[in-house]
Amino acid sequence: MNVKLIKLTKKYEKQLGEMIDEWRRDQEENHTNHSPYAIFKNDYHDFDHYLENLEFKTETDGRVPDSVFFLLDADRDRLLGAVNIRHYLNEALLRDGGHIGDGIRPSERRRGYATEMIRLALIECKKLGIKRVLMVCDKDNIGSAKSIVRNGGVLENEITDEDGTVEQRYWIEL
Repeated sequence: MNVKLIKLTKKYEKQLGEMIDEWRRDQEENHTNHSPYAIFKNDYHDFDHYLENLEFKTETDGRVPDSVFFLLDADRDRLLGAVNIRHYLNEALLRDGGHIGDGIRPSERRRGYATEMIRLALIECKKLGIKRVLMVCDKDNIGSAKSIVRNGGVLENEITDEDGTVEQRYWIEL
């Protein structure tokens, strides 16, 4: 596995579109979620706008500053997924969201990429001075929970959100 986290550049414009289109088809067909939200909040067809607005630089409308990285398979030169790191937690993120939101494109799931992407994201969290990382996933998302636990995640509790979804809250000490 020769993967690394990268910042998105113009070089990956076509690959980004292919990945997001694949994700959206899967969401329509299988009703899966879009995670991390950061890569879906803007239309990638206007790539310059997309790139300029991918990250929050300052706290805006309840959104905290964040960093967005893409997981690249260096051998295949293929984007596999993305991770969104929130630099600190506000009240909403403490309850539901956490420091890290991540996702692997549907065609690349169940191959260990999420576990490795989280490991790499935790290195980025250390660089930001985060000492304790909160990750949250739906209880029925077994793969996500396994990836979190494999990176040292310890289940603190479960909460039920407004729509009845049970979410698990895991802490990882860095």
